[in-house]
Amino acid sequence: MGIIITNALISINGTLIAQLVSFLIFLFILNRVLVRPLQHTMNERDNHIEKMKEDIIDAGKDLERLTIQVEERKSEVITEALGITRVLERSGSDKAEEIFVANRKEVAGLTEKATKEIDAQLAEAKKHLKEESEALAINVMEKILDRRLTP
Repeated sequence: MGIIITNALISINGTLIAQLVSFLIFLFILNRVLVRPLQHTMNERDNHIEKMKEDIIDAGKDLERLTIQVEERKSEVITEALGITRVLERSGSDKAEEIFVANRKEVAGLTEKATKEIDAQLAEAKKHLKEESEALAINVMEKILDRRLTP
C-alpha cells in the first residue's frame, strides 16, 4: 500500500513521517536550547536598556535640580558677599573718617603750636626791632645834629 512516485524529489512513504517527527523534535530542542535563552537574553537586554534610559532621565532631572540648587546657592553667596562688602565699606569709611578727624585734630594742634611759636618769634623780633630802631634813630639824630644825645 504505498504510493511510490519516482519522478519527484520527495517521495511520500513511511520515512516522510519519521523525518517530520524528527524535524519537529529538532525544532522543539532548538526552541528549548537556543531560541528561549536567546529571547530571554534579548528581553534582559531590552529591560537593561529601558532601565538605562530611565536612569539617564533621572540623572538629567537630578542634574537640573542640582543646577538650580547651585544657582540658588550662587545667588545667596553673591548676596552675602555684597552684604559683607557693604559692611566692610562702611567700616572702612568709618575708619577713614576717624583717621581724618584725628589728623584734623593733630593738624589743628600743630597749627596752634606753630602759631604760638610764630607769635613768640614775632614778639621777640618786635622787641629787638624796637631796640634797634631806637638805637638807629639816636644814631641818625646824632649824625644829623652832629652832637651826642644821651637818652
